[in-house]
Parts: sequence; C-alpha cells; structure tokens
Amino acid sequence: MSHNNTLNGKTFSGFYKLSRAERLQKLEDNFDLNSEGLKLLESGGALPFDLSDLFVENSVGSFPMPFGIVTNILMDGQEHIAPFAVEESSVIAASSNACKWIKESGGFKTQDHGGMMIGQVQLLDVEPSKMEDLKALILENKSMIVSFCNDIHPRLVERGGGTRDLQVKSFPDAESPFIVIHLLMDTCEAMGANLINTTCEKVAPLIQTITGARIGLQILSNFASEKLYTTTCKVKTSLLSEKGMNNGDEIAQRIIEAYQFAKYDPHRAATHNKGIMNGIDPVIIATGNDWRANEAGIHAFACKEGRYQSLSTWKILEDGDLEGSLTVPMQLGTVGGITRLHPMAKFSLSLLNNPTSNQLALIAISTGLASNLAALRALVTTGIQAGHMKLHAKNIALAAGARGKRIDTVADTMIRENTISQSAAENILQKLISSDNSSQTATL
Repeated sequence: MSHNNTLNGKTFSGFYKLSRAERLQKLEDNFDLNSEGLKLLESGGALPFDLSDLFVENSVGSFPMPFGIVTNILMDGQEHIAPFAVEESSVIAASSNACKWIKESGGFKTQDHGGMMIGQVQLLDVEPSKMEDLKALILENKSMIVSFCNDIHPRLVERGGGTRDLQVKSFPDAESPFIVIHLLMDTCEAMGANLINTTCEKVAPLIQTITGARIGLQILSNFASEKLYTTTCKVKTSLLSEKGMNNGDEIAQRIIEAYQFAKYDPHRAATHNKGIMNGIDPVIIATGNDWRANEAGIHAFACKEGRYQSLSTWKILEDGDLEGSLTVPMQLGTVGGITRLHPMAKFSLSLLNNPTSNQLALIAISTGLASNLAALRALVTTGIQAGHMKLHAKNIALAAGARGKRIDTVADTMIRENTISQSAAENILQKLISSDNSSQTATL
C-alpha cells in the first residue's frame, strides 16, 4: 500500500456515515499507522496504567476522551484530516462542514511567520535611574550571553536551533522596579519548555555577574508573541445558504455583524474565541501537546491592542466572497514531552503524516478558523442550539436511562418532535418500556 501526504479528493467523503469498523479500515488504507495506536483505539483509548503512573503523580487510572476525525481540510493545496480529542457534541461535525465549504472555495492559505520561543530572566533591585545604563551593559554583552546559552544545548544547535537573540525590557513603574531579559530561542521540533527553562536557569549566574543585579524568576513565557502563524480562507457565499434566509449574501453580511460584535465587546469576544479554540484545542490534546500553555498565550494575544477582542477577522471581498483570517501564537512540539511516549499521541501524529511542529500549528489554527465560521453561521441562522442539541440528543437519552437500541429511538423521537430535554427523553423512554412490557404480556 502506497501512502502520501495528499489525500484523494473523495477518500473521506461521507466518513460520518460509516460504521466504526469501516472508519478504522479507511484510516488504515490511507495512512501508515502504528499498530500500537490502532490496538489502543480499538480497546477504547484508555492509557495503560504503567504509562499513566509514569506521566503523573498519584495516578489511579486514565481519563479517555472521545476521539474523532475532522475531514475536508484543504490547506495550501494539500488535503488533510485532523484528529480531535474533544468531549463536546457538534464540534467535529461543525468543523468538518465548514472545512468542506472552505475546500470548495479554494482551501486555506497559511503562513508560518517564523519566530522564536521566549525565555525570561528577571533582574531585581534595579534603580529606575540606572535602568538605561544597565540595559546598555546587557546589550554590550549580548554575543557572550547568546554564546553561553548555545553551549548549554549543543545538540539543539546541531539540529539547527538554539538561542538566536536577546531583548531587554524595563519596568521602572512597578512597585519593585525590575528588568527582564528575553532570550529568543529556536527549539526546532520541540515545544521547548524544558530546554528554555534549563537555559534560563544556567545563564542566570552569568547575567548576575555582568549586571550585579539580583536574579528573580528564570522561566519560559507562554505568551509566544514571537512565534506567530496565520491561516486565511475564502468562502463562496452561495455555500452558506440556509432555508429561511434570502441567500448566502445575507448570511455573510450577518456574519460580519457578528464578528464586529466580538471585535468591540469583550464579553462576546470571550465566547467567540472559545469557538475558535473548539477547533484548536482538540488537535493539541490529541497530539499530546500542552493546551493550557497555548490557551494562555492565545488569549494574551487577543489583548495585543490593549483590550480583549476577537482573534479572527472577517470581511466581504469586492467579488462578494467572505474572507476569514486568523493569526495566533502557537507553541507545539512533535518531539519531547509525551508526544512520542503516549500511544494515542503517536497515532494522532501518524494520521497527520508526521508533520513538523510548524505544519501541526497551521493545521490546528485552520480547523480553529473553520470552527469559528461554523459557529458564526449557526448563530446568525438557526441559532447555536438547533444543530448542537440534535447531536446532543443521544447524550440526553443515555442520561435518561436509555441503553442499546433505545438510545437511537429516544433521540430520534425527540428530534422528530422538536423537544430535546431530559424530561422529554424520560417520558419517551417510559413509553417504550411500557409498550415493550405490554407486548411481552400479550405474547404470554
């Protein structure tokens, strides 16, 4: 079986209609998948206890999450699917649908802006009047400091990474004025937290010798403001058409209005951006990366203009198409951490054809923009709950006590009657039970 990085255009069409066995077979036919990951997936995805006990303290087990596939991702002329580890109904369906609209309109266009992770070394007991002189002294010794940092990780330098530069920032108005040195580091395919923290701690004594200042904190920054990625997409408005609306142009205009809401109102922006993270976090989690670090950095970036606002931008082009764009900092790795130790993380990377860390970031933000588009379209048409509750109906049926085939029967009945709630599910289930009991009595 030959495998490549470009999927057949129709390979994953109708993937959601397949049985689980057929879905797994489809994946096996199209990717070089490790058998360990496949076996773990077939057994439910629970992490073996020996690994769980190795990864965290006081382990008593593992907590599996639903693991699904987002399809229809056309990015820079190549087709992808993306693994999603997420518990929320409708997220995968919504992202896949939006990716399909984008694919039919030409796909995502991405840009890796290049850039570095940041390590911080804080200098304390600095008089504000002496800050400029101290900053100049640090910059005079920049070459020596950078060289010292690179001697700490010679193998990283051999791989093409290392400390590239440093910046100096002063905070004279703080209660206890301080200076911060930013070490700008290329961590290659690793997210780099441990590499950066080690560098900061080992270079701190040299910096103290040079400056005479007291060393404060020595740690990476999860606001990766120097490591940015952009994805853009066009959407033909005809693809947005919905019953009850005049046409796709009207929906596009309403999407612009919804975006403006998020641009100017931070309360709306928080929910708007959560919808973007619906498409980013599941990829991060599935590949064993640190979603808390990325959440922190991305939301900090949303405040780059002094107030919290929409991460994405949307506009209508002269030709009438809708255009969306998303630029965010990302800090991902495809080596290090648990990305190569966790069987499901390794499996996820193989589904992505073992991307570089930069490629992984671009796929994640593209599904994030698609998730944003899907949410905006739903909000300005049927409302967010219509599609979500239909997909959530099975969960409600299960919570009401339905099991086996009755789950689908209860869910389908609620959808048909347009009454999706716990009480409705309980009533329908009770009727089914009563009907089944009556049939059994009649048979006897």
